[in-house]
Amino acid sequence: MNQSTEPLDYRGAVSAIMSRGVEWEIDPTLDRIRDLVDVLGEPQRAYPVVHVSGTNGKSSTARLIEALLRERGLRTGLFTSPEVTTLRDRIAIDGEPLSEERFVEAYQDVLPYAELVDAKGAGRVSFFELLTAMAFAAFADAPVDVAVVEVGMGGTWDATNVADGVVAVVTPIGLDHTAYLGDTIEEIAGEKAGIIKPGAVAVLSQQPVAAAEVLLRRVAETGAAVAREGIEYGVLSREVAFGGQQIELRGLHGAYGEIFLPLFGEHQASNAATALAAVEAFAGGAPTQGEANLEAATRIAPGEEYHEGGEGQLDPALVRSGFAKSASPGRLEVVRTGPTVVLDAAHNPAGMAATVATITESFNFTRLVGVFAAAADKDIAGVLDQLEPVLAELVVTRNSSPRSMPAEELAELAGGIFGPERVHTEYRLDDAIDRAIGLAEETGEFQGAGVLIAGSTVTVGDARTLLRVEGRR
Repeated sequence: MNQSTEPLDYRGAVSAIMSRGVEWEIDPTLDRIRDLVDVLGEPQRAYPVVHVSGTNGKSSTARLIEALLRERGLRTGLFTSPEVTTLRDRIAIDGEPLSEERFVEAYQDVLPYAELVDAKGAGRVSFFELLTAMAFAAFADAPVDVAVVEVGMGGTWDATNVADGVVAVVTPIGLDHTAYLGDTIEEIAGEKAGIIKPGAVAVLSQQPVAAAEVLLRRVAETGAAVAREGIEYGVLSREVAFGGQQIELRGLHGAYGEIFLPLFGEHQASNAATALAAVEAFAGGAPTQGEANLEAATRIAPGEEYHEGGEGQLDPALVRSGFAKSASPGRLEVVRTGPTVVLDAAHNPAGMAATVATITESFNFTRLVGVFAAAADKDIAGVLDQLEPVLAELVVTRNSSPRSMPAEELAELAGGIFGPERVHTEYRLDDAIDRAIGLAEETGEFQGAGVLIAGSTVTVGDARTLLRVEGRR
């Protein structure tokens, strides 16, 4: 082990981390990460953890949870994936990504211990395992009062699962990463359910019936408490508002009204309700049995009013303030106007269906042109099927990932869905964005012209860099 030969600058540290293999090269074992956190002194046990899994909405929900916790005066750690722009985006303390200098320090702090585990001969510590350990160690060093940790993929075998969340959140489950997690909802739900541990509170977003059955079986097996969207908590009302939406939520211990959420769409209102329930569970536990029985008998219905506050209710003013300050980069993010350019990281059919519904509800586009680049192993046809009704034309390209489908293949696939006359090919993302802006403005109706850049988080991150988007990541 010779740490002196390791890179000392941020770019070199990133290169060294990436060389260890990326998330999709999965070896379903927790042995290496357990060994690594063991020699580090188990930093993940130095603070309580809110653990977030699911298929769609994980990052948005994790960010909303963190925003509420921070608004309550707690020092927070946030671990999300994948990154939007830079690798250090994944590890944030008090809402800010680690600086380049602190990121390098975290890498150098963990590296000698990772090399000890490497030397055991059971395979090198992977890219994601190393980042997970860096996050846990950085949070312990800060120190934080609570960490919000998003799984990388799945749950049971995810490196983050060496932490035992006092609150385990499962956002909506759908078909994604089927090569690794299984090709049925039940199999995928079984992997996601692995983050629910004995003594935890499981906060479950609205789920397909098959997924709900698997999750509730896990709740019963572990003896965890449970809070279910649509039963113990949920969205009471929502209205489209300028820059987002106005919502009223029912939490585990009361109702919260007059909330402005600067995020678009019904799915984001649902994510906010789940985040609120998670923070209530963290602060005061799940509802008592009496509360749960009462609430189960009067399940949430559209337009329902619910105003009784319980003992564990959060300060409504803090809830409003925390949500008003929240952000979810790359999730229907408006990055410029004239024409309006929107970035969205949806990369599976269910996620894109939510995106399309939100575009229809919240934006008044008369002509919308898409820019699309996606990983070749995704259900691209399913995603494009969802997009087709709202796009006038589509510019296909590729992003910076080696997994990106070549533009020619993508054009052939898209042509079968949109018709070849509506599909244009560019081999660089910057050229594709310029082409799409030109196509959007062709009619001269500048107020109603828009460009949607979508397909993956990598596509969105590349576009943010090209368009020089600043602000929270």
